[in-house]
Amino acid sequence: MSNTASKALLKDEIIGRVAEENNISKALSGKQLASIVKLIQQQLAKKGVFILPGIGKFSVVKRAARAGRNPRNGEPIRITARKVATFKAAKELRDAIA
Repeated sequence: MSNTASKALLKDEIIGRVAEENNISKALSGKQLASIVKLIQQQLAKKGVFILPGIGKFSVVKRAARAGRNPRNGEPIRITARKVATFKAAKELRDAIA
């Protein structure tokens, strides 16, 4: 496991911290987190963009089809076009971690 992964908060830890800070139950905190995640997914699917003030902007980007290589045997492969989610941090977030 990488250092970054070992420092990341687990879902249960996030729920616990939000519950404690807001003096609510973990169950309610978990429902709120699930609601936010669902809202982000719905907005990305519908509008292609979701801005979380002070945090950043999630957006959907279309990646074109391209040629690639199978890393196991080096054979050329075709990677199909697809949509991917991207994230750009807001200035407030960039400044907070600088």
